[in-house]
Amino acid sequence: MASYSERLTARVSQLNTPALVGLDPRWDQLPADVREAAQSAGGNAAAVMARGFESFCCEIVDIVAPLVPAVKPQIAFFEQLGPQGFTALARVISHARAAGLIVIADAKRGDIGSTATAYADAWLAGEDSTAAPFGADALTVNAYLGDDTLRPFVEKSVSNRAGLYILVRTSNPGAATFQDRISENHKLFETVADVVQLLNSSHWPDDTYGSIGAVVGATWPKELMSLRARMPNTPFLVPGYGSQGGTAADVAGAFDLNGHGALVNSSRAINFAFQKQEYAEQFGPAGWRDSIQAATRQMIEDLQMHIPTTA
Repeated sequence: MASYSERLTARVSQLNTPALVGLDPRWDQLPADVREAAQSAGGNAAAVMARGFESFCCEIVDIVAPLVPAVKPQIAFFEQLGPQGFTALARVISHARAAGLIVIADAKRGDIGSTATAYADAWLAGEDSTAAPFGADALTVNAYLGDDTLRPFVEKSVSNRAGLYILVRTSNPGAATFQDRISENHKLFETVADVVQLLNSSHWPDDTYGSIGAVVGATWPKELMSLRARMPNTPFLVPGYGSQGGTAADVAGAFDLNGHGALVNSSRAINFAFQKQEYAEQFGPAGWRDSIQAATRQMIEDLQMHIPTTA
């Protein structure tokens, strides 16, 4: 079996882009025809919304699968709908895996002992999509309860050759409130970074980039560069590009000279590109699929202007 990092590197090289498309369905922003089709099948509000989310996300998957290596479903938007939402999510993940995409479940799970083990069992399928109920290749994890919360996730990552992305320096403006706290001359996020780097290098010593990664926001470009130096073989997941204000120039420091080392996420700017004036004027309300494709291609081109070509 190939490791997560090996599979991801192969996909990034094949498509020559580190672009990652987030799947963030929001009912009031879905295209009108998607909402109408979901409503026409009947059912309660949760069933209708789940149907719309599944349809919309599966269409995005079909559009971006030839263009990008991975997608990142935001679990919260499905979870808010209860059982119907989770059923829709499982189908979206299965559809994306069947399309050849790497799937990163953005669930930010984190707990201790048997509870953490249960979370890992639920999400971390790795290469074999049938090895966990939700079938994801990788999972985002919150380490801020302590390093013992990471052990069950790391064990499952190793056994299933799955990926982890551990929150280190998040993209939100309030991240500094806790993450910049200094103890023993280190900021808290730097302490977390050192733990992640050690876990990754010790469990995946033979991979250029291991399978235990870090979430580092594009909105903190100086910290992004310093963390790349601090975590030389740790893969990064970089949110904050696009709608949150991060630019391609901001994320360049996450990559090596061969264009590897990170995935850069864009969610709303692609999911709802049809609402932007430039795409609305070009494609019209019915052309939302064309808008998503055009926005994805624009992101790929933007990143290629600032990041070395993959090799």
